[in-house]
Amino acid sequence: MKYLKQIIYLKDILIFSLTAFGGPQGHLGMMIKIFVQKRKYLTINELMRINTFCQMLPGATSTQTLLLIGYKRGGLGLAIMSLLVWILPASLFMGGLAIFVNFIPNRSYLDGIFKFIQPMAIGFLVYSTYQAIFSLLKTGLSIIIFFVSLGLSLVFFKGPWIFPVILFLGAMISVWFSKRKTIEASLPKLTIRWIYIRLFFLFFFISALLSEYSRKLDGNIRKEFNLVEHFYRFGGIVFGGGDVLIPMMYEQFVIRPTSSHIQKNNKNVLKIDSNDFLIGSGLVRAMPGPVFSIASYMGVMVYKDKNVFWQILGGFTGIIALFLPGILLVLFFYPVFNNFQRYVIVLQSINGIQSSVVGMMLTSTIYLMYNTLMIPMTDIKFGVLSMITIAVTFCVLRFTKVSPHILVIGFIILGLLL
Repeated sequence: MKYLKQIIYLKDILIFSLTAFGGPQGHLGMMIKIFVQKRKYLTINELMRINTFCQMLPGATSTQTLLLIGYKRGGLGLAIMSLLVWILPASLFMGGLAIFVNFIPNRSYLDGIFKFIQPMAIGFLVYSTYQAIFSLLKTGLSIIIFFVSLGLSLVFFKGPWIFPVILFLGAMISVWFSKRKTIEASLPKLTIRWIYIRLFFLFFFISALLSEYSRKLDGNIRKEFNLVEHFYRFGGIVFGGGDVLIPMMYEQFVIRPTSSHIQKNNKNVLKIDSNDFLIGSGLVRAMPGPVFSIASYMGVMVYKDKNVFWQILGGFTGIIALFLPGILLVLFFYPVFNNFQRYVIVLQSINGIQSSVVGMMLTSTIYLMYNTLMIPMTDIKFGVLSMITIAVTFCVLRFTKVSPHILVIGFIILGLLL
């Protein structure tokens, strides 16, 4: 029975990986629909608490959230299986796309197929924001923190530094104005698994050392060490998900290699053609699964001048190096976080952070709706259809029991027809 439940759970993860569009915010709406309301694997408060914790760490938020759901349900083994089922479909597709991108005769046809996916993903985000507002904002203080977060994130949305600042501010406001200041219960001795944080820093140090050493030697294996170092560094410092990762990659692989200093002193840095980069960064947003799957695309493109074996190797190297640091961090910090939730002051901080996250979710919804509906004013028909798509998605999720993957298939078929 235990293994049957785990197989059913992994099947749900697979369906989710093939239908989860819209990045971390859109993914959260589908998690609520599938894992909370349909399967009841956990409550919405448990999901939001896990998601909030993952947003406090660098790395891929949706991936870390699914890792912890699997960890809570079946330990490390099920967590790793969940991770593989979630990551592999999108990564294989993006890597395959990179290999065959030069053989696609009409890329606009692909764009047409997925033209309703972005507004549909906004519909999922609207739904998850709606659920979060009515589930988490139950006190006057949480509502105040929500509006503070909403105002700050609306004004400073384009600055990635604002997100950790808002989370910290929400936690401080909640602690300061909450009435209870005492410890709720005594804590048992905490067992810290130092292996994960040691591996995190060990890989960081070794990858940086080998990358620099190979750069000075300028040998045949330089590209391999540089690739591991770049992607591991991205995975270890990126807060804010794909919206921060993609610009960072663009600067590293497209802008930096063209600078006069690099052209003069370091011509053999890793570089990707601007057009190839934009193809990948555009299509990854129309694909289900983690936005971090773009690592397989970029890993292949780094080896564009080599044969298919090296391109495949580059794709898998990129995926492993990018996802690994976030996984190690979440496995190390979650037991600590879980243990310290017994402190009232920590619970108060979490409540403030959750209220702040809801404000940022609404900000993301507003900006995405603006970019999707208001900027492309030249196509009024598509704008109207996009608004209808958002409304239909929300209503189906809110008022029916239709599975989210039916919505995805329906809008892909609609894109083919229209």
